Amino acid sequence: MGRRVGLAVAAFAVVALAGCGSDMSSGSSADMAAPQAAQQQPGGGTPKQESAGKAGSGEAQQAGSSAQQNRQLVRTATIDLRATDVTAVLAQVKGLAIAEGGYSAQEKSQAQTASVTLKVPGDRLDPVLESIGRLDGVEVSRRELQTEDVTEQVVDIEARLANQRASVERVRGLLDRASTTSEITDIEAELTKRQSELESLQRRYETLKGQVAMSTLTVVMSSQRALAVVVEEEDDFLSAFAGGWKALLAAFSWLLVVLGGVLPFAVVLGVPAFGYLWWRRRRRAAAKPAVTTATP
Repeated sequence: MGRRVGLAVAAFAVVALAGCGSDMSSGSSADMAAPQAAQQQPGGGTPKQESAGKAGSGEAQQAGSSAQQNRQLVRTATIDLRATDVTAVLAQVKGLAIAEGGYSAQEKSQAQTASVTLKVPGDRLDPVLESIGRLDGVEVSRRELQTEDVTEQVVDIEARLANQRASVERVRGLLDRASTTSEITDIEAELTKRQSELESLQRRYETLKGQVAMSTLTVVMSSQRALAVVVEEEDDFLSAFAGGWKALLAAFSWLLVVLGGVLPFAVVLGVPAFGYLWWRRRRRAAAKPAVTTATP
């Protein structure tokens, strides 16, 4: 009996000790978790993590807006001018382009006409066009502006360039590890091929970026004096045509006058002649039956 009581008391002591240990461990774990919970925000992350997330989203938005603003545009413009002095206006137009960072790519000039192809920075094309239209003694007869968005082409070529460069580097790594002559020959041929493709892509990329950076402006000029000469020549032709028509009418009138003067003589002389011819014809017609009946 005493032994049973001793075992019961020992079991109760073990249970009590186990309960106290669990309380202490739970309390310590709760104490450790409390600061962490205090640091966490309602969204489930720490302030540092949340600020990093906000910064990442802000950078993404900025990158999107920057990509939308930095569109790759190829712009070309053509403008026709009428000027009193073509040579002076040509020099002024080239000066405006050079002042904005452009240059003259092609030029052709004659006595009364001239044309020039200018390369102007893409973001300065509109100011140059406005300045040309405000030149003294210049009249704008035609103006055309075309814009092509090549953003997708630029992005595509940039991605292909990155892949091609990585491909070339991989082949170069294989060339460094090649041990036999045949391997070296094959790898060098492949490397040459991939480098040629890389250079071709690079040239296309540079050409496209050059078209985006520098817009093409074609200016055609004609002298107002030449237009006046053309109008005067047209007036001379019309005057000559009118003069010729008047001369024709005058000649026809003189012909009628001559015919009116000759007509009385024709009537006086023509009526007897016509009567004589008619009588002679009747006489010959009557003589033919007589001759026919006298023949046996």
